[in-house]
Amino acid sequence: MFATTFPITILTVSLGSIAREFGVSETTIAWVISAPMLLSAVALPLLGKLGDLYGHRRVFLLGFGAATGTALVTALAWDPVSLIGLRTLAAVVGGATQPTSMALIFSVYAREDRVRAMGWWSMTGAAAPALGLIAGGPLVDWLGWRVVFVLQAVLSMAALGLAVLVLRETRRQRVRFDLLGALTLAVGVGGFMFALGRVREVGLLARPVLLGTAVGVAGMLAFVQTERRAPDPLLSLDFFRDRGFTAPILSNAFMGAAYMGAFVIAPLVLLGPFGFSISVASGIMLLRTLTLTVSSPAGGWLGARIGERGAAVVGCAVMTAALGVLAAGALREDLLLVGAGLVFQGMGHGLGLPSLSSAIAGAVPETELGIASAANRLTGQVGAALGITLLSLVYGGAGTPEAFARAFLTGAGLSALSLAAALCMRRS
Repeated sequence: MFATTFPITILTVSLGSIAREFGVSETTIAWVISAPMLLSAVALPLLGKLGDLYGHRRVFLLGFGAATGTALVTALAWDPVSLIGLRTLAAVVGGATQPTSMALIFSVYAREDRVRAMGWWSMTGAAAPALGLIAGGPLVDWLGWRVVFVLQAVLSMAALGLAVLVLRETRRQRVRFDLLGALTLAVGVGGFMFALGRVREVGLLARPVLLGTAVGVAGMLAFVQTERRAPDPLLSLDFFRDRGFTAPILSNAFMGAAYMGAFVIAPLVLLGPFGFSISVASGIMLLRTLTLTVSSPAGGWLGARIGERGAAVVGCAVMTAALGVLAAGALREDLLLVGAGLVFQGMGHGLGLPSLSSAIAGAVPETELGIASAANRLTGQVGAALGITLLSLVYGGAGTPEAFARAFLTGAGLSALSLAAALCMRRS
């Protein structure tokens, strides 16, 4: 998972140089980031369910192997279309490492030990982009952006060899694959993700946004009808009648919205009212990422000590308070408050996420771990897209302390919804 996720931050800061090399605008080349996010979200349920049906080790290795080869070819991209296409393909097939890695971990840990394992899993997801930026940034300055994909391929080959030796196959379902359910869910998720991705560029009532929303609604309605009739559904609707599943998955979505929305707004505060350079602002932003990295194993330990519901509530409460502190810091232009808000936001996310992931897996049968993990990751990504869009709209590009404070308070509202959902979880 480290090998497939670390390039994202390096690519984000390299968009300008990539655009100049190919002679296109940064808006065009930004699809290197947004297209993989869109299509990998659509593919997550498919990959999770394929693991349930055919074995998570098999799907993990096939997806990881394809992503490794595609990363190597991406280093040879010859124009913007090839770069975007190859990067998207690598993200889609590499997406197999997310739900299948969670299912593989769950399959070898007892129910009461899974939350600790999720702490280390969450730490990897937090640390990879940060370490990628720290270690890969100087390499990009020296050798250019293509070295990112060479480095990814080398790391992936090492990880793939280790995976072949270590991973054990999981128990498989003996049912037919719900193709119609997968297609309708892909249409629904794809429509909503497309709409959320375009809102900031074209406005809330623009035709592409309205069309994407309409496609998303139609796809989700079709998905619900399909799953009601399917003898072997892709994702059983019965799961959503169980608050042991629905409460943590909603909490995870709103937590992702609050975290990622503030993730996008916070650097603008440091660059605008405080007037820091990009390098200094990036260094300050690492406070949040490093705190999240350190707090994730602590969150796993806390979930094992006081229960998943308790740890999730603590994490969501800390996140909500942190966003309030960020709002106050932005309004007063107080760097100490902003720094404290960043630290506690990372801490809240790290303390709560392992328990939410473990609780979702614990609410489904062992044979459904793949699709449950995929649903967890999918709602997290949709929530992140929603949070980024909503906070960006509230901020509106005004650049004033008041505008930043309103955006962070909106994030606090989203985090409060995450807290309310966590309080509805079952005690464990």
